[in-house]
Amino acid sequence: MIASPSPRPTVLIAGAGSIGERHARCFLGTGRVEVALCELDREKCRAVAERYGITRAYTNWDEALAARPAAAVIATPANLHIRMARQAVEAGCQVLIEKPLAVTTEGVAELSSVVRERPARVAVAYVYRAHPVLSAMREALHSGRFGQPLQVVTVSGQNFPFYRPAYRETYYTKHETGGGAVQDALTHMVNAVEWLVGPVTRLVADAAHLALPGVTVEDTVHVLTRHGNILGSFTLNQHQAPNESTITIACEKGTVRFEYHNHRWRWQVEPGTDWRDESLPPLERDTLFITQANQFLDYLDGRAPARCSLDEAQQTLHVNRAILESARTGAWQTIPSSGSPA
Repeated sequence: MIASPSPRPTVLIAGAGSIGERHARCFLGTGRVEVALCELDREKCRAVAERYGITRAYTNWDEALAARPAAAVIATPANLHIRMARQAVEAGCQVLIEKPLAVTTEGVAELSSVVRERPARVAVAYVYRAHPVLSAMREALHSGRFGQPLQVVTVSGQNFPFYRPAYRETYYTKHETGGGAVQDALTHMVNAVEWLVGPVTRLVADAAHLALPGVTVEDTVHVLTRHGNILGSFTLNQHQAPNESTITIACEKGTVRFEYHNHRWRWQVEPGTDWRDESLPPLERDTLFITQANQFLDYLDGRAPARCSLDEAQQTLHVNRAILESARTGAWQTIPSSGSPA
């Protein structure tokens, strides 16, 4: 007798905005799960469900959890992440939380406690960690091939209205819902650098609203950081024409650079020589998010650790908050260790 295949687990996507729709599409793209959708806006819920052939669509969060999905992706505004993640864990779900983890530390310790008690598997969706080129550069760094990192410099910018024309009608307009350049865009770079060289321990920042029409939150940020003995700097704006991001790390035995926009990492070890490149063809629109979805499913299957753990995302949350506070006061900020009061 041939056994019938086991039914595929259901992943519930909470939120049908642009990032929720992308998670729905990309989890379906893994071919490993069924997808359910929860969105309070009935018309948006119906439209996204029909677009991707999702047959289980809910406009009530409690009802969606009562259907007992195996996992939930929290893709709502950041101020709702912690409460909804805790509810999902308590309902028996494993959870992927969209970045940033939250906008304050309220409830984070309690979520961590519930996750440990269950125990549950919870990860945070910092998608740069799914990039194969950045992963390859990190592996080379951690092998010791270039010696100890000494300095890290990140430069990033894009024209946000071009890529997200509806930004004035979204979470982006307020810090309280996860908006502004620090929590929306710079947090990706901060989390990636912490993955590469270790956590930020101290920082000072300047930020301002310079260009984006229709909002008052910052669109330009400069940050000086310490990662223990490593010196760092971050510059980012959301109004320049080129869409470019680089991370350069000067080490004892050479320099490495990740170029997101060129799909490559490069290294140079001798002065006066050329860069050596390791490149990939341009990635398809959803490649990183399908990779991230597969990494999360591998984590649930016990085949890999969380790509970004709850503790790592909490560390980056502390950095986000410290940047905003330093920009407000002009003072250096010391970053508490994960789990410590902010």
